Formats: sequence, C-alpha cells, structure tokens
Amino acid sequence: MKRIALTLCAVIISAAIFAQTKTNGANAANADQGIKADQVIRFAEMKYNFGKIKQGVPVTHVFEFTNISAQPLVIESARASCGCTTPTWPQQPTAKGKGNKITAGFNASAVGPFEKTIFVTVTGIALPVELKISGEVLTAEQYAKFEAEKGSKKDGK
Repeated sequence: MKRIALTLCAVIISAAIFAQTKTNGANAANADQGIKADQVIRFAEMKYNFGKIKQGVPVTHVFEFTNISAQPLVIESARASCGCTTPTWPQQPTAKGKGNKITAGFNASAVGPFEKTIFVTVTGIALPVELKISGEVLTAEQYAKFEAEKGSKKDGK
C-alpha cells in the first residue's frame, strides 16, 4: 500500500514539474512590466476585406508594420486560424523605427463568406496581435456574373 501511495505521489509531483512553462528573460521581463503590442509595433491596417473573389484563385494581402519600440523587434511567429490561410513574416529583427511586412495568403477553395485571423506573436509580448482578412468566395459562374454587372455599372455611370 505504501508503494502505491509513493508511486502516486511521485507521478503527481512529476506532472506538476512538467506542466510548468518556460519563458525566456525578455518575455518574462516584458510580461511583468505589462508591455502591450501597440507599444512596440504599429500596423498600417489590422483588417483587410478582399471583397468578392473567384473560387480556386489564391489571393494575398500585405500587412505593413513599423517598429515603434526602442529596440529591434522580432516576430516569433504568425499563425493562421485555419490551414487555408498562409502567413509569411520576416525572419530577421526589424530595426527601431523601420518597417517590414507580413504577407497573408488565402486559398479560396470553399464558396461563401469568410473571415480568418492571423495571430502575430512578438518577442516579449504576452498576447499576440490579431490581423483579420475577410471576403466572399464566388463560383466561376457567380464571379463572371458579378464582373459583368460591375462592368455594366461602369459603362452606365
């Protein structure tokens, strides 16, 4: 009985130790100071609407940002809310006062309206920045009709 109790106690202690998360020094220091993303990075826009796009035709949008902090800015990751969105981000630090970009690609395979989120993690910031893309995917037939209507409205001004 003692052996079972001792084993159970060891398992619980091991689980508690392995459940702890690692933070590097910069992240821990900035998290303690309450630094927010808008104090180190400024995006020209946080949302982009593609409007009506054709099914099966991938689209991209560039989100430009500026490092407004006093030190180089590192984007740790940019991950999307689904596999149909593929963000790319700078792998090198962005110098103080300089700009850079995150490119969001969207594979328009499913018909209908969409809204996707890209979570941008900045070194030293606890919460990720959220960028959003949206629009409506139309079938080839729907898109052709949309383009024809748009063209006739331009001609008829």
